[in-house]
Amino acid sequence: MTRGQRVITGLFFSIGILVGQQPVPSVGTLVQPEAFSLLGEPLYRKDLGAQKAKLEAEYAEAKAAYDADPTAVENILWLGRRAAYIWKYREAIELFSQAIELAPTDARLYRHRGHRSITLRQFDKAIRDLLHASRLVEGIEDTIEPDGQPNEKNIPTSTLKTNIWYHLGLAYYLKGEFDKAARAYRECLRYSTNDDMLVAASDWLYMSLRRAGRPGEAESVLENIRPEMNIIENFSYHRRLLMYKGIIPPDSLLKETGASELDLATQGYGVANWYLVNGQTEQAMRLFRKILKGSYWPAFGYIAAEAEVARRGERR
Repeated sequence: MTRGQRVITGLFFSIGILVGQQPVPSVGTLVQPEAFSLLGEPLYRKDLGAQKAKLEAEYAEAKAAYDADPTAVENILWLGRRAAYIWKYREAIELFSQAIELAPTDARLYRHRGHRSITLRQFDKAIRDLLHASRLVEGIEDTIEPDGQPNEKNIPTSTLKTNIWYHLGLAYYLKGEFDKAARAYRECLRYSTNDDMLVAASDWLYMSLRRAGRPGEAESVLENIRPEMNIIENFSYHRRLLMYKGIIPPDSLLKETGASELDLATQGYGVANWYLVNGQTEQAMRLFRKILKGSYWPAFGYIAAEAEVARRGERR
């Protein structure tokens, strides 16, 4: 944490003023940011809305299991995952670290800690964990990773290996190391056995290759993308890929983003990046800054937009 961030952290008592995305409570109450943005701004937990009761009940259930046996790796792992779903990311990382002390060769723990280090904008830590996880799973059979928040069909779409390589690619991408990101996403595609993971990995691979100045290779990624695919949950990535292919226009994705801040972060980043790689820099930057006016800061699209603005030395 920088000196400026420490100063910010200590000044949050005021009445009726909004700091970051959350209202500051009454005088004398110290508000701890969950993280700091790449622009040095404090980031706070967001109200969980309609999912609040469900997510907090699941966290309480996981906490009860942990309290009953705090040395069981599964209990620690799931409490960490449930903590992250209610935006307690620092707690989640502490729990994954606790589990690693007990099971230092369990790749799942490094995969999840790496993921949440990305959320906290700690990309180098994420890369170290995810690279270590990739070495731990070398030569062993891939396994389906159970969903903490299942899709409508209750069918998990990702595996341990796809999640390791997917998040490693993301960490490199967010650092602007696009060639390394592309290599990670090619590895992710090797283990992607369904259309959901195919479109998720292909989307980030396409963007990585375009940003790395390899448009020909990027175009080849689109060869397996079709309008009719068996998508269960990754509809946003599918539509972004169809946009890259010229099948649907960018405006059609932006019209859909009014539904939620998460939609804006996800679809908006894809469109903004498309503008950027096609030379429409001013339009891209406007959209990046629009994404950052929202409050869904854990979204990958939000972090990526933040990285673009920070990379240019701008403010949101």
